[in-house]
Formats: sequence, structure tokens, C-alpha cells
Amino acid sequence: MAQKRQADKNKVSKLPTDSNELSKHIATLKTCTLCPAMIGPVITHRPVASKIYLCGQAPGVYEGDLGRPFAWTAGKTMFKWFSSIGVDEEIFRSRAYIGAVCRCFPGKASGGGDRVPSPNEVKNCSRWMEAEFKIMQTELVIPVGRLAIDQFLPKQKLTDVIGKQFRKEAFGTTCDIIPLPHPSGASSWFKIEPGLSLTKEALVLLANHPVWIDTFK
Repeated sequence: MAQKRQADKNKVSKLPTDSNELSKHIATLKTCTLCPAMIGPVITHRPVASKIYLCGQAPGVYEGDLGRPFAWTAGKTMFKWFSSIGVDEEIFRSRAYIGAVCRCFPGKASGGGDRVPSPNEVKNCSRWMEAEFKIMQTELVIPVGRLAIDQFLPKQKLTDVIGKQFRKEAFGTTCDIIPLPHPSGASSWFKIEPGLSLTKEALVLLANHPVWIDTFK
């Protein structure tokens, strides 16, 4: 009986925090104007207090009008990945938190494609992610794309990090990290080998992770 009470206590301790604090945080985040070269509005997720934190890179040109992260082509591909392991888009959005390295559209680069946020812009925006980790006590991080992965792991080739799980401290919180490649339509990495197989391996790791199972069961 004592063991059961302790197990129940441990289970309760892992439940998501109340969303009120997160709602206040998001309201403040939406007023951010720290980076003059960034193009608003601030794009952020709904106040879903979850132990799963998906970290994207930055909104694209269409997300500002649509008002939510991963709302265009890359998002369609990513949510197809999650559907392949039994979690559709709306279920994911309702039970996991979607953050990003930067929350505003960086604009277009002179050579085409989206501009890569500057180190100072990344630093400015990291305060919001740090606050989110503290509010939710994140346990599973899914960084999507090179810029996001580099915030949590030493710089390495994608072949050295995709399809693997890492245990690291992020913003004072010890958590598991399972990276995914960026699902951009401009990228072929995840469509050909070894990226194709490594992406599938990463999805298997997610599907079997206890926090993923607890969140989506």
C-alpha cells in the first residue's frame, strides 16, 4: 500500500502545471519588440502546459497571417510524421507545447529563403523559452531543424543526432532530447538515405518515450 501511495505521488508530480501562469507568460510574450529587424506579429502557441516541448526555428512568411506555428508546408510534413506514430495534428497541438528559437518572422535572405536569425536575436528570444521551461518543468524536448538542435546540443552533423536520444540540462531543467530534421519543402535530407531511415528511427524513439505515451494515451 505504501508503495502504491508513493507511485501515485510520483504520478501527480509529473502532471502539467496549471495553464494560468503560462497564459500570463504568453500575453507578455506577444508584446515583445526587442528585435527591430524581426517582422511581427509574435507567433506563439496556445497555453498548453505540457511536459513535451517542441522547439521550431522561427515562423515562416505565412504563419503571421495564420496565427499559429507550423501552419504551412513544413507543418504539414511534420504532422504527417506524428500521424505515422498515432498522433494527429489537433491532438498534438492540444497536448504538447510548440515553442521556437525565435518567435517572429526573420524576413527573407538576399539569396533567397528565410534569413537566419542573428545570435543577438536568438539570445533575446531565449528568455521566453527559458521561462517556458521553468513554468512547465519540461521533460521531453523535440528540437526541429538545425538552428533548434544547436540550442540544446553541441554542433554536430545531422547524421550524428537524428535517430538518437540525449539526456541533457536545458535552462536548468534535466530532460530528454529527441531531435528531428527540419521538414521544409526546400530540404531533401529527410527524403533520401540516410536521412529517411534516421527520421523514422527518431519517430520510433518518440513513440516509445514514456512522456510521449503518457501525454497521448
